[in-house]
Amino acid sequence: MNSKVQIRFCYNLFLICTIVFMVSCNEKKKEIAEQPRNTTRPNVLVLLTDQWRAQATGYAGDPNISTPHLDSLAAISVNFKNAVSGMPVCSPFRASLLTGQRPLTHGVFMNDVQLDTNAVTIAKVFHKEGYDTGYIGKWHLDGHGRLQNVAPGKRRQGFQFWKGNECTHDYNESVYYDNEDPTRKIWDGYDTFEQTDAAIGYIKERKLADNPFMMILSYGTPHAPYHTAPLEYRNRFDPKKILLRRNVPDSLKERVKKDLAGYYAHIAALDDMIGKLIKNLKDTGQFENTIIVFTSDHGDLLGSHGAYKKQQPYDESVKVPMLYYIPDNLKIVAGERDALMNSEDIMPTLLSLCNISIPNTVEGIDYRPYLEGKEEVGHATLLSCVQPFGQWSRSQHGGREYRAIKTQQYTYARDLNGPWLLFDKINDPYQLNNLVGNEGYASVQDAMEKLLSHRLKETGDEFLPGMEYIKKWGYLVDKTGTVPYTN
Repeated sequence: MNSKVQIRFCYNLFLICTIVFMVSCNEKKKEIAEQPRNTTRPNVLVLLTDQWRAQATGYAGDPNISTPHLDSLAAISVNFKNAVSGMPVCSPFRASLLTGQRPLTHGVFMNDVQLDTNAVTIAKVFHKEGYDTGYIGKWHLDGHGRLQNVAPGKRRQGFQFWKGNECTHDYNESVYYDNEDPTRKIWDGYDTFEQTDAAIGYIKERKLADNPFMMILSYGTPHAPYHTAPLEYRNRFDPKKILLRRNVPDSLKERVKKDLAGYYAHIAALDDMIGKLIKNLKDTGQFENTIIVFTSDHGDLLGSHGAYKKQQPYDESVKVPMLYYIPDNLKIVAGERDALMNSEDIMPTLLSLCNISIPNTVEGIDYRPYLEGKEEVGHATLLSCVQPFGQWSRSQHGGREYRAIKTQQYTYARDLNGPWLLFDKINDPYQLNNLVGNEGYASVQDAMEKLLSHRLKETGDEFLPGMEYIKKWGYLVDKTGTVPYTN
């Protein structure tokens, strides 16, 4: 073969190879286009509920409620069975979730005050890393009046997609604002259903996107009012058949049975919606690449210890459900964990699971090494109440400023006058026997006091009267001297 023929042969071969390669690439591009993207970095979906105590699920053993969808999720998730809300009130938890900081650092240590718009938040960090960020539902971090719009920009703390409202508990006439539109809108029907559908719509739109998403879906239920779930759910629960916890006093039993029936109705509806969300993720091929966190901002006493709502250091108030569904490729084994994950630990853990650097503003624990079996952390955690505001948290209902340390076995609380509560979870699971001053537990009380003092020193908490912190942050109170607000 002469040189010219050789050159032409090689050239034709090159053309053939090029054509084959281009056809192959086009076929590959078509195949990729038809599949969900974001296969290297996981999506993040946080399912945040309001006032759902840890005890009130099927997988936690509550005899009154069936939560089949959550039970299925729990079976394939990491279950932090001792997780707590470190300051069991709506706004403080939410601010800690967003910043990874404790309340005395970010300053939201009560409801209805604004989180600093310059805060380094979870949404800002994820967005900087190329994630789309979305928020649906109750916000409660703006401090500019409930039912008001949270204006686009800094006040939304890094969330781009938005269908939310500062705060409302009218679940059947629920106000929201849609992205950039300043017009007040109303969810069409029970907002738990409508917010779920909005989240599904957002997730479907992200299916073929080049970048992953981080969304918080913030439900207002099962927070009171307890009796406003759709009738089909309320009809499932007969107050007469409700089994009460042993720490509900006789004087409240009839009321609590009625309220629990409504509370469980909200929970049953939420469970169905969580099932609907997970089915959609599976149907769209996104489930295996999505980290799902299910939790609540605090619990609800619902008659236990003679009180309702939250803020107090009892388990019904401070313990929250905390499930982490983590995709298989991260090689983290599902199952129960003993560590006492706290509110400020969620942000650093999620960032770490997504291989995103944790800002130095964060105070919480990164639990990824713990989940991988490389570290032992979370043996004890801090609980706080700066000022007892709220209908069921004021002094006439036993509310007070306190600092508490919680371990897997003990809860020890000190108020401004000294030791207040000491409970042994193993021997007294309903916290009926206060062991402060009990000679048989003197060494335990001393050890817990030292642990609490060390943690307060470590976190720079001087444990001052609540009004001192209100003055420090420039907050105001109304004419009654009990309800905070900001300008």
